[in-house]
Amino acid sequence: AWKGLDVPSVTVVIPFYQKQTGILSRALDSVFGQSGVLPSVIVVDDASPVPAEPEIVSRVPSEQARVTLVRQANAGPGGARNTGLDRVPDDTTHVAFLDSDDVWHSGHLAAALDAMDRFEADCCFATIAGGEGFDYHSTVDALEGKPGFTALSHEPLTLAADGLASRMLEDWSYLHLSCMVMTPLVFRTVRFDPELRLAAEDILFMNESVSMARRTILSGHSGAIRGEGANIFHGITNTAPSYLAQQYNTVRALKLLSRRATADDAGSAALAERSERARREALWGQVARSRRGKAPQLGLLARWARTDPAILRSAARLCLSKFRKQ
Repeated sequence: AWKGLDVPSVTVVIPFYQKQTGILSRALDSVFGQSGVLPSVIVVDDASPVPAEPEIVSRVPSEQARVTLVRQANAGPGGARNTGLDRVPDDTTHVAFLDSDDVWHSGHLAAALDAMDRFEADCCFATIAGGEGFDYHSTVDALEGKPGFTALSHEPLTLAADGLASRMLEDWSYLHLSCMVMTPLVFRTVRFDPELRLAAEDILFMNESVSMARRTILSGHSGAIRGEGANIFHGITNTAPSYLAQQYNTVRALKLLSRRATADDAGSAALAERSERARREALWGQVARSRRGKAPQLGLLARWARTDPAILRSAARLCLSKFRKQ
């Protein structure tokens, strides 16, 4: 029984861009396998090389009827999620994201809805798990007992955090979109910045959502398992033309984060380090291009220098380090 809601109406937004068949089917299996909850789904086909429609029409009629397919020109994952959010029905009480190559645990939505109802939360993040290559994400359980985090429940562990919008600037490894559930206060208002594709637009969205929510909770229940689909992020080497734009957009996003949220000293230092790392990686990518006989991307580099002069200091340090090694 739901304390505040007789019948929760959940809409799942899935941005879709894949190069392999069967990945969407796997995600939809996990959506329609949720215990105690029957969600509706919006799949946004973001000009995917493998179209979404065949994997939708192959499902049983009762499930097909709950899926809305939207096709659009490629806008990146943030733009696709925005399209999905704009199509959410008026009677929806909760929205959840699921990346098309991730899968949910069967009890994810029921646990999130129950916790949000019990603790009157507008935003909930569960824990995501993955393989060895996913060690940059941490679990909610790892936060228990840390300063600023308060345990609201232990079965499952449910935490609240004082000043989470600022606290997450130091470390956001326990937050993931595929484990995020929101109420209308958040999903009717907050949107992704489509210009920051392939960068930190998801972190900006989560930060703004946490700021908008009256309360955000972190749940230790297992929300999702990270998949290994051939999505839009894969296959981008540091010599690819889009790599420099990705790092440039990352620095832009981190600057926006520092302006929108009040960071403490540790948060400010963490943002500064992430920005400097993006500058270094961008410059090394240009070095790698030149070694392969490819021209440097002077136009974007000049634009970067105008908006972020710190890239010039990073370039000077790079040249100095190379000179010292000779």
